[in-house]
Amino acid sequence: MQITFLGTGTSQGVPVIACPCKVCASKNPHDKRLRSSILVKDNEQQIVIDTGPDFRQQMLSNHILTLDAVLLTHAHKDHVGGLDDVRAFNYVQKRPMDVYALPEVLKSIKKEYSYAFTKIKYPGVPKINLLPIKNNAFDVGHWKIIPIEAMHYELKVLGFRINDFCYITDASYISDKEKEKLKGLKVLIVNALRIEHHYSHFNLEQALALIKEVKAETAYLTHISHMMGLNAEVEKTLPANVFLGYDGLRIKID
Repeated sequence: MQITFLGTGTSQGVPVIACPCKVCASKNPHDKRLRSSILVKDNEQQIVIDTGPDFRQQMLSNHILTLDAVLLTHAHKDHVGGLDDVRAFNYVQKRPMDVYALPEVLKSIKKEYSYAFTKIKYPGVPKINLLPIKNNAFDVGHWKIIPIEAMHYELKVLGFRINDFCYITDASYISDKEKEKLKGLKVLIVNALRIEHHYSHFNLEQALALIKEVKAETAYLTHISHMMGLNAEVEKTLPANVFLGYDGLRIKID
């Protein structure tokens, strides 16, 4: 299985265009982050987790020609704002796109993209097959997907475990019961917004504590704001098994 980081950034704390901070002025491509999303693939299928406003750019930049399904963590705009662009895959693959999410997330999708669900549809609108999930394992093709329930302040969000890999973003709290699902991971990707505490996202200290608690072999941080600091400087402070994710990073999991 291969994981591609399509985006590792966030709308939280995005500066104005004239921001003088050293991260925004950095020439290191690892400091240039699109909204958080990943591609998971093997020899038989590939899926995307979250379709933020940068979805189309991410698909083009990574030469993604086919897509079997979309998993959504929650309904915030920076995670679903690009869903309209699945229409390109509709055209190529001649079928609706399967989209898996909590019922309340699908309700939000139907409201935001109402034109895709009317009885009489305008030609070319995205074709989306809404598939409700709960906090129970479900199948996408030959993969068994195990949801991880977390809280994003007061909003329920889902992370997703596939085999020995798990992706969690926008979490600020995970119960002990849900943490049990994170045991035995080879790779954990988890959000770390910044150094300072934040009310609705893990900061760096909290993300590192989770990684240590569940004993993940290797971990990558994502959903990183420019307030975290320069990639090269932050990486020097991390444990040997923890890395900052960056757009375009690819990792393989046996």
